[in-house]
Amino acid sequence: MINPKIIDYVFSSASIQRWNDYPRMVELVELDKQAHKFIIAYFIAKFEKDINYTHLIEAGIYEFLRRVVVTDIRPDVFRNALQKRAKEINSWVIANLNTSLKDIDNGNFLQKFEDYLNNPNMYKKERFILKAASYLSTKWEFSIVYQTSAFLSDIEDVKKSVEEEIEDYYELIGVRKIALNKKLAKIVDLSGRLRFQKRWAQTPRVPETSVLGHMLTVAIFSYFYSLEVNACDKRLENNFFVSLFHDLPEALTRDIITPVKYSVDDLSDIIAEYEIKKINEEILPNIPNSMHDDFCYILGLFEDGKDEFENRIYENKIEKVEDVSKYNMDKYNAIDGVALKQCDKLSAFVEASLSISHGIKSKELVNGKKQIMKGLKEVQGINFLEIAKQIDEEFCTTGQTQVRMDFD
Repeated sequence: MINPKIIDYVFSSASIQRWNDYPRMVELVELDKQAHKFIIAYFIAKFEKDINYTHLIEAGIYEFLRRVVVTDIRPDVFRNALQKRAKEINSWVIANLNTSLKDIDNGNFLQKFEDYLNNPNMYKKERFILKAASYLSTKWEFSIVYQTSAFLSDIEDVKKSVEEEIEDYYELIGVRKIALNKKLAKIVDLSGRLRFQKRWAQTPRVPETSVLGHMLTVAIFSYFYSLEVNACDKRLENNFFVSLFHDLPEALTRDIITPVKYSVDDLSDIIAEYEIKKINEEILPNIPNSMHDDFCYILGLFEDGKDEFENRIYENKIEKVEDVSKYNMDKYNAIDGVALKQCDKLSAFVEASLSISHGIKSKELVNGKKQIMKGLKEVQGINFLEIAKQIDEEFCTTGQTQVRMDFD
C-alpha cells in the first residue's frame, strides 16, 4: 500500500518551518498548511461544476510531495526558476521520489505524477482550485505573522501583495464567500485553529504534529489504501475526505487522549454526545445547504449517533454494511470506515515511532506504540500490522530524519 520512505517524506513536512524569517507567535509548518489547503479546496470545489475529485486529490498530493522535495528553494525563487527550467526541476523531483513511489499502484502513481508535472493542462480546473486554496491558507497564516511583524519595514508591502492576490481567484464562488467573511469563512477559521492543538500533548515528541496535520496524513494513507483495493472514484473520494475531516469536531472539544477518554465509565459516551451537540450548533449551521447532507455523511452522523469509522453506503439512504467491497460502484457512495480507522491508528503509530527514532523516548510513546500495534489488523487484504512493522524496522535502521526549513 505504502512504504516507509514515502511516509518519511510526508512526515518530514511537519519539520518544514514556514515564514521562518519573520517573528511568529506560533510555529507554522508545511504539513499544517497543506492540510488546511485541502480542506479549503474541498469547499471551493463544492461550489463548482464538473470537478473530478479524484483529480483534485491526486493533484494536491502531487503538489504536496513536490513541495517537500523543493523546500529549500524559496517559493518566489522557485516560481521564477520553473518558468525557465521547469523540465529539469521536475525531472529532479521525480528522481528524488522515484525509489519511494515506483511500486505504488504498480507504477501508475509515479507515471501520473510525472505526467502531471510535465503537462500544465492536466487537471487544469482542479489545479486552479488548489492554487486558490493554497493562497487562502497562506493568507490565513499571514494574519498570524502580521501581528508580530508590524515593526518590520517591508511588512506593509507583503500585506498589500497578499491582499491583492485574491482578485486572481474571484471567479470561484467559494473564494468570494470566504473573502466576504461569510459562514464558510468560519469553517475555514475553525479548521485552521486545529494546527494549535498538538498530538500526544502529554509527552515531548519530534517532530511535533498537530491535529490538523494528523488529519492530512490519515487522508493520504486512505488514498493509498483506496488505490490498493481498486476502489471506485466515489469510494476513493469519500475515504479521503472522511479522513481529512475526521477530527474537525476537536476544534470545538479539544483532543482528548484515548487513555483519559476510556478511563472513566461512560465518559466516552458523554464526550460523544457533547461532540454531536457542538457539531449541530457550531459547524453544520455554517455549511451551505447544497452540501449539508453530503457533509453530514462525511462526518459520520447517523440517526443513532456519530461514527466516522463505520462502513457505510449512501444510495437512497445511509446504510451500515459489513463488506464495502460488495458496493464498489460510484452509485453506492461507499466509505471504508473500518479501514480508515486503521489508517488513523497507523498515523498515530508513525508519530510515536518517528519520535523514538529521533531519540525522544518516553513511557507514553513506548506504551502508546505497543497499544496501537495491538489494534492493527488486516482489512480488505491490506495488513496494517505488517506495514507498521516495516515502518518500525526502517525507522530504527535509518535513525533521524532530516529537519528542513522553508519560507513562504
